[in-house]
Amino acid sequence: MNVEQKLSQNKFVVDEGNPHIVTHQEKMDPAAVKALTMVCPAGLYTQDDSGKLVFEVAGCLECGTCRVAMAHLPGALEWNHPRASFGVQFRYG
Repeated sequence: MNVEQKLSQNKFVVDEGNPHIVTHQEKMDPAAVKALTMVCPAGLYTQDDSGKLVFEVAGCLECGTCRVAMAHLPGALEWNHPRASFGVQFRYG
């Protein structure tokens, strides 16, 4: 099984209206936005045609990579663990 196949086994329970990650692009420079698009193993950070950061919380692996990548910019990213019974449920490995 490759990585994509293993990840497709996971179950994601999204806490609608209460995301565990909130981005504040106004506190980020273009290099930080680019970094987020590159470091997320699930590929959940992208840029739209105008260069604005787009984040989709559904599918988050809760690995904290984005949190580490933004540690040098306090307030640019709010990262908390999802509430109980929400978030990723790993099904393989």
